[in-house]
Amino acid sequence: LRAFCPVKQTLHQEEDNTLIFEARFESGNLQKVVKVGEFEYQLTLRNDLYTSRHGQWYYFRVSNTQAGMPYRFTIVNFTKRKSLYSHGLRPLLYSEADAKKHNIGWRRTGDEIKYYKNDANEGGRQYFSLTWTFQFPHDGDTCYFAHCYPYTYSNLQEYLVAVSKDPMKSKFCKIHILCRSLAGNIVYVLTITNPPESGKETKRKAVILTARVHPGETNSSWIMKGFLDYILGESGKAQQLRDAFVFKVVPMLNPDGVIVGNHRCSLTGHDLNRKYKSNVRKCYPSIWYTRNMIRRVMEKRDIFLYCDIHGHNRKQNVFMYGCERKQEPKVPCLHPRAFPLLLSKNCPDKFSFPDCRFRVRRSKEGTGRVVMWKMGINNSYTLEAS
Repeated sequence: LRAFCPVKQTLHQEEDNTLIFEARFESGNLQKVVKVGEFEYQLTLRNDLYTSRHGQWYYFRVSNTQAGMPYRFTIVNFTKRKSLYSHGLRPLLYSEADAKKHNIGWRRTGDEIKYYKNDANEGGRQYFSLTWTFQFPHDGDTCYFAHCYPYTYSNLQEYLVAVSKDPMKSKFCKIHILCRSLAGNIVYVLTITNPPESGKETKRKAVILTARVHPGETNSSWIMKGFLDYILGESGKAQQLRDAFVFKVVPMLNPDGVIVGNHRCSLTGHDLNRKYKSNVRKCYPSIWYTRNMIRRVMEKRDIFLYCDIHGHNRKQNVFMYGCERKQEPKVPCLHPRAFPLLLSKNCPDKFSFPDCRFRVRRSKEGTGRVVMWKMGINNSYTLEAS
């Protein structure tokens, strides 16, 4: 009689609760993981390609999660002495389950966060650790961790496709190929201005904006996206700005570094924001072509402002670096402190004028800000965001 067959007995076998890590995806960075306890893992980041340093950006996936368990992650090979992790910064977490069920995206996570000097010492270089505890929100979830909100090259391409397909925006935003990177990725340049009314052409001044020369500073791409959302919008002020200026925008100067998950360098292993004086087009195409594009613009029209957008992982607030000669002209509109001061008046809760600096240091002479200033652009800035 089948109804009385004994229930099949299975020996209870404890499942392996080891987390599975992965970073082989666009902008991912994680080199090695060692399990040092049941819920404790030691992580090592990959340095920027073809360098022995610049380990700062991390972005990786974790699966086989257990909810409610006290996990601890420790990244052991940071090289910077100071970090905002000592002043309240927390790692970012993204849960696929929460995104699907509750429409929750990236969020800050972590308790017992400490950033400290560790015992590792390689070739005389001191290393620092970041450690934090947390709990996964769901069993069997796939989660991601990141240093800052990721913004990939694919994100940029999707954004530009949407702009090009928009019947209104495509009238005043022209997207062109500035050049190709070492790996053959397109470096885009956008020209944004309202078409002149017939018979009313005026000599519009230019504004040059660039971003993401340092791949790990993803906040620079989010600021650039915010600017583009605004300037391509329908507000009266956006219309006025498009009537008054020609905007030339390079939204991602270092797509190769972004794609491979570098923090600071391109595929040459060099910091592109120290190469604006270089004439080596082959090694640093995006920098060479950006500088040449700006020279061509200067032949046609005045450049009112140049600004390169960055992120800062040791200082708080949003602020600017400008360029100031010892003897500045008395005309207020020519003074390099005027524009940052206006920003601080317009959004005092976000922009900090006391954090701005205007000294030109020798170590910064190859930066976009200083090179453009020496080319004759008085309002030449680096915008830094915490």
